[in-house]
Amino acid sequence: MSHPPEGKLERTLGLFSLIAYGVGDILGAGIYGLVGKIAGVAGNACWLSFLISLMVASLTGLSYAELASRFPRAGGETTYSFEAFRLPLLSHALGFLVLMSGVVSMAAVSHAFGGYVRALFPAVPLKVIVLVFFFVLAAISFRGMRESSLTNVICTIVELTGLAIVIVAGLAHFGKVNYLEFPPQAELTGRWAAVFQGGVLAFYAFIGFEDMVKASEEAHNPSRVIPRAILISLAIVGFFYVMTALAAVSVVPASELAAAEAPLMLVVERGLPQIPRGLFTLIALFAVTNTALVNFVMGARLLYGMAEEGLVPRILGKIHPVRRTPHVAIAAVFFLAVGLALTGTLSRLAQSTAALLLIVFFVVNLSLLSVKRKAAAPPGFSVPLAVPLLGAATTVLLACYVSRRALVTVAILAVAAVATFFTARLLEKN
Repeated sequence: MSHPPEGKLERTLGLFSLIAYGVGDILGAGIYGLVGKIAGVAGNACWLSFLISLMVASLTGLSYAELASRFPRAGGETTYSFEAFRLPLLSHALGFLVLMSGVVSMAAVSHAFGGYVRALFPAVPLKVIVLVFFFVLAAISFRGMRESSLTNVICTIVELTGLAIVIVAGLAHFGKVNYLEFPPQAELTGRWAAVFQGGVLAFYAFIGFEDMVKASEEAHNPSRVIPRAILISLAIVGFFYVMTALAAVSVVPASELAAAEAPLMLVVERGLPQIPRGLFTLIALFAVTNTALVNFVMGARLLYGMAEEGLVPRILGKIHPVRRTPHVAIAAVFFLAVGLALTGTLSRLAQSTAALLLIVFFVVNLSLLSVKRKAAAPPGFSVPLAVPLLGAATTVLLACYVSRRALVTVAILAVAAVATFFTARLLEKN
């Protein structure tokens, strides 16, 4: 069996594996918990919030697709912004914010996983569950992308099955409600404002497609495969999200969905009461695990890519001589995620995840505009100039509906990004 050159990642991923990673990462835990909250904001029109978020994600996804075709490297956003602007501080800040959004998401997901486990085994301490949860994820990530990919494929099939059950539960009820009915508070703030506020929450459920580009150095023919995988993944997820939202409000009133801790469970219980409650709980556990696994794998690859670009200490770019995985970066993500999860100070950062990535996506769209101005279109995937322009504009529009508290958190993390950048530079000099 041949091995890649020393210091290089092994190319093991094809189109199907990348689509599975994309769909699994985007689906994840978000849709299983967010439908109720979005229905509480936008009422029966919550499907419109998902549609708007799909449009914003798709425009930026197209920009990612061309950039991945031009620069098929693991650094993702850090590479794209550096190629466009040659500003190491900006590239480092983007990478740091993406990494933090993924780590915070993992920490929150570990608590959700712990909650499900404790519902079945209440005597097990949450801290023990969190530690075991992240240790298993780290072990899978260390074993290699092939093992991570197989685990992801299994989890993704289970997740899609769960959403298919929800959609089937709603089929008999489709058309029986007004899908443009808004909650009373929307009449005060404005209906479109409610849709866009719901769109910010729904956007969190679409986050994940950007992680796919970080597997560029482990994919076969990445300039061709990565763009196709991004677009197919968004199309699949968008269909399931809109149909799930329509099914949910068709079966259960929006006000009840908003108050439910497990809104999709409530939909299944009323629409398909013959489905065992424990089965859907198991599906939710798979969904939660898959989100964390993909975030873990891609977070480690992001650190590896940043180390290659000299934006973080070079030691994070080391490759294990046997497993051919970035083991030092994997360890760093493990300790960072565990530290955040065990402190319990996650709520404010979790609310800021969408805001963090909206800023990152804005810069990514600007990066493509700059790159297209400097160089001719690549032989692979290319989009019209209007795509990054609209992508940047729609991210700004959606960001206008982000809470001030979330923006404060973004500012704090931006300061932390600058601090870590100069710390890395000092370490390099010494």
